[in-house]
Amino acid sequence: MKCETNEHLEELVAQVRSLTKHGKVADYIPALGKVNGEDLSIALYDIKKECLYAGDYQKKFTLQSISKVLSLALVLMERGKDYVFEKVGMEPTGDPFNSISKLETSIPSKPLNPMINAGALAVTNMIPGYDLEDKWDKLIIFVQKLASDAEVDYDKEVAQSEYETAHLNRALCYFMKQHGIIEGDIEELMELYTRQCSIEMNCFDLARIGAVFALNGQDPDTGETIIPKDIARICKTFMVTCGMYDASGEFAMKVGIPAKSGVSGGIMAVVPEKYGIGIFGPALDEKGNSIAGLKLLQSLANEYDFSIF
Repeated sequence: MKCETNEHLEELVAQVRSLTKHGKVADYIPALGKVNGEDLSIALYDIKKECLYAGDYQKKFTLQSISKVLSLALVLMERGKDYVFEKVGMEPTGDPFNSISKLETSIPSKPLNPMINAGALAVTNMIPGYDLEDKWDKLIIFVQKLASDAEVDYDKEVAQSEYETAHLNRALCYFMKQHGIIEGDIEELMELYTRQCSIEMNCFDLARIGAVFALNGQDPDTGETIIPKDIARICKTFMVTCGMYDASGEFAMKVGIPAKSGVSGGIMAVVPEKYGIGIFGPALDEKGNSIAGLKLLQSLANEYDFSIF
């Protein structure tokens, strides 16, 4: 499917672009600090076989925390719900996404949910495989299928940059290994996780993945079931309760749809039975969400009554 530019979307992007001046790119990851903070683009994938866009929708960016939804879907399919939720909880948290405090105070000492870093690391640790490359192949082939794009891969520069600076994530891993939540070699897990976060695609690819979730796990082009309906439901529920870091409650009130953001400035949003939405706006607010991307989604939600509530 080709995307067509949409005049109204272009107007909405133009209206909110000035907000990028009030945000900041994620320069604590050196490779992400090189991007243009004024970038803003959107692709809207209508499940009725239409795609609309505004801005440079083909510009590539890394998924970062958006990848947590995809690895969760894969692991639930491979391992089953009982296995996964024995080691990772289902509760939202008001703490920052990289916090270690809840691990120290919770009994048993397991991450509260799969959308915070600790939970995502535990989930990635559950990807089955003989070695790093086998696990990686399972993940990237699954993501390529969701995007219907065999060219999707990871950005090696970003992955290396994250690997070299991921001291807090290593601390989370060692804490969880001490308490039996994860097992195996920590450095191998860190390499797999940084590759996962560095998976690169454009707004169109991301919107198409959103469309799969909008259709409860079905491929919007072929009708094939890529993700079982119940697993797609679980993923969307986590997106609603935990997907926008510790601003998830406010987002649910103002926009009211499943969404997941990443510190690269990406947002994947899902309007059930209607649209998958991919947004890229790397200027972030203090919570780590795209500052202009959030406003863009809010404007669309208000205009078209997106809210599921």
